[in-house]
Amino acid sequence: MEKGRLTIDTNWCKGCGICVEYCPKKVLKLENNIISVDDIENCVLCGLCELRCPDYAIYISKEEK
Repeated sequence: MEKGRLTIDTNWCKGCGICVEYCPKKVLKLENNIISVDDIENCVLCGLCELRCPDYAIYISKEEK
């Protein structure tokens, strides 16, 4: 099993919400054009948010156990 962390760089995020739409587990939320992590326990580190972010503002760091 991999461990990792979801990180949002709020300096780069423009609040487009694309990452929210692509998250299969609804971990992210958009309020007032600001992305935040709503339910980190449900994150499966799939990387879809990272892949779809046009501003490279969200990324997942993975570490092998």
